Amino acid sequence: MNLSIVIPLLNEEESLIELHDWIVRVMQSNHFLYEIIFIDDGSTDRSWQIITRLSRKNPSVKAIRFPKNFGKSQALHAGFKTAKGDVVVTMDADLQDNPEEIPELYHMIVNENFDLISGWKKKRYDSVLAKNIPSKLFNWAAKKTSGVQLHDFNCGLKAYRKEVIKNIEVSGEMHRYIPVLAKNAGFSRIDEKVVQHQARKYGKTKFGMERFINGFLDLITIWFVSKFGRRPMHLFGAMGVVMFIIGFGFALFLGIDKLFFNPQARLIADQPQFYISLTAMIIGTQLFLAGFLGEIMVRSRKNESRYIISEEINLVQD
Repeated sequence: MNLSIVIPLLNEEESLIELHDWIVRVMQSNHFLYEIIFIDDGSTDRSWQIITRLSRKNPSVKAIRFPKNFGKSQALHAGFKTAKGDVVVTMDADLQDNPEEIPELYHMIVNENFDLISGWKKKRYDSVLAKNIPSKLFNWAAKKTSGVQLHDFNCGLKAYRKEVIKNIEVSGEMHRYIPVLAKNAGFSRIDEKVVQHQARKYGKTKFGMERFINGFLDLITIWFVSKFGRRPMHLFGAMGVVMFIIGFGFALFLGIDKLFFNPQARLIADQPQFYISLTAMIIGTQLFLAGFLGEIMVRSRKNESRYIISEEINLVQD
């Protein structure tokens, strides 16, 4: 199979038929062998009923349904797990991503040997205050922190070589940072393509200030995981040792001063330096233990179920 198109969605009943028909026209005109995988992330409207009807009409339509909203990352994880195509394209279901971009994304992966191509919505049709300015700040911070030189990390339209999506773990709300996850997994051939962005035709945006804040918190998380996720002792242990040495140094100074230079001075316990010393050694010990426990957790971590699938259409699990 040439191509898998993975589409996570939440309450997009108005756009699904139009999106499906548009994708099919593009696939047929380019003679692709394809599959469309819809992941219904707990929709409360008629989205699943519409997807079911589409699957009866088109056997290339496959679908996964979550019983509740688990989040876009979990939806993508489920789609990646079942995708069969040599190239996997992700896009949003709100018609803001243009299916006409898919063939060129596909050929950039196949012919130019890229691992991942990320869309760049250079010209956006979103609210300036609600999405454009926060998006620019977010992308600037992500680029500086991760070292991945992309202009639009959160663009839903991306293309991946199959090996990429089968070797990364998209958890929490890390869908924004899939290029960073891919880079950390050793897939370094990452580029971007300017794509057409369209104004939302139906419904309303799911974006809010909460997602903006969570994006920056996730950025801190992925920076830490990238640097120290497999070796937490290197961070916490080092900080603990430094703090303990500082505290021990204060204690040693106070002891020598009391014994040899100022035996008539007030008791060590009455001096503020004593409490600085004691606090620093306690914090240093705690940090060291945190690093030690982190190492144990990394080595004993087991895969946990992150979502529940209530229904599937046309899927055959490996």
